[in-house]
Amino acid sequence: MQIKDFAAKYHIQPDTVRYYEKENILVPKRRENGYREYDVACEKQLQFIIVLKQLGFTIKEIQQVLLLRDQPISIECNVSTVSLLDEKMINLEEKIRFYQQALKVVHRIKELINEGKYERNKEVIEELLFGFFNNIQSGGFND
Repeated sequence: MQIKDFAAKYHIQPDTVRYYEKENILVPKRRENGYREYDVACEKQLQFIIVLKQLGFTIKEIQQVLLLRDQPISIECNVSTVSLLDEKMINLEEKIRFYQQALKVVHRIKELINEGKYERNKEVIEELLFGFFNNIQSGGFND
């Protein structure tokens, strides 16, 4: 499969595929004419990358995961992998707390606006938003 079709199949831009290649997290085979050939192995690799990106992994972290994946099984490799996953879990838990709080604020604002009550509750709504803003600024969702 060529880059245009490969990218379209996964709803990403060809430039994104090229970027992943540049960062050595996706390595397609080359045909005799120099064209890239994206095979089943590339598809599995891209699916892996897409999942990690959705989980919030950066390109550097994906590189680290791939490097660890390709190393021989060892205690050091296991410790490094568990450490990286622990960091990701903490990050995901922080995001969950943030979105839970955001959802509460949005629900409350909806209640305060519903049935034409905005004018009466304008100050309460602003107070809610400023309180949420202050929590964001102070990192108040990390607990």
